[in-house]
Amino acid sequence: MLLPYRDGHLPPPISISRHDLSLFNKEITFATLPALQTQPLTDTVFGMFSLFKKRPNRPFTSRDILSALDKSAADFQFPMLDNGYIYLAASRLSLYGSTDCWAIVIETFGFSPRVGEPDLTITTISNRLHNRNSVSDYVSLGAYQSYLSNKPNTDMRQFWPIPNASWIDQDDPEHVVLNGILHLRERKMGIPERADIEAAGIELESDRIAIFEVCRFLAEKHRADVLGTEIERRVSVDPQMREILMLDDWHHPDLAASQMPSQTRTFKNFAQILEDGNLDRFRVSEVPNNHWKNWPDGGTL
Repeated sequence: MLLPYRDGHLPPPISISRHDLSLFNKEITFATLPALQTQPLTDTVFGMFSLFKKRPNRPFTSRDILSALDKSAADFQFPMLDNGYIYLAASRLSLYGSTDCWAIVIETFGFSPRVGEPDLTITTISNRLHNRNSVSDYVSLGAYQSYLSNKPNTDMRQFWPIPNASWIDQDDPEHVVLNGILHLRERKMGIPERADIEAAGIELESDRIAIFEVCRFLAEKHRADVLGTEIERRVSVDPQMREILMLDDWHHPDLAASQMPSQTRTFKNFAQILEDGNLDRFRVSEVPNNHWKNWPDGGTL
């Protein structure tokens, strides 16, 4: 079991890809979930690190973390993957921690007709948020104090991976312009062909290509570009925190059905990892469900 390096730095974070999790999904689907230590992946990944020394007087517990997550959900700040106003296209979750602070970052990329352009929302839930809004961002001190009291542990920031809007039909703003050109980060590309979209597993709803269908195609083919850069992911994360774990797939609570994060084994497990920094605790005990296909009501309002 490895502890922090002598200079106080933590070992590199673990990033679990969709391919890696497929090893577990097969076991979850076709057999009783085994002790994950029997998987070859655990020998090379999950058994490697204890990220920081256990301190007897840590300023937070797993219960504190779950309470903050539940408050975020109760206050409608925790990401709802079947939000009726947003067509989800991609999502990702990261854990950050140090000996005295923790953060969970959830990225969601998609399209809201109310916003008018695809956007990436970075939701950070933490006991020490970084780069918070300042009092000058508000019309009064009272408004600023309301911001702090209403969002004690949660901040949301938006980014625009596709900065140009010329590919969106201004007369029918939920559909694309024929032969339009979009700019994805530094990449310029034409609107994908219908056959290519359908080959990516996306069922087209009409004879015109919708904005959200292009978003889902881009998420399938250029996932790294529609999700956040490291700087974007860490926008509200205290700089002293180290990335511990990044997941492309996880089990997300069904907020529309009044399920709180603390009611899922997945988020209980995240809280345990953040409490003591021990990745040996990581378990895939629930089938991942964060893919947009599992949330068909998203964007339907």
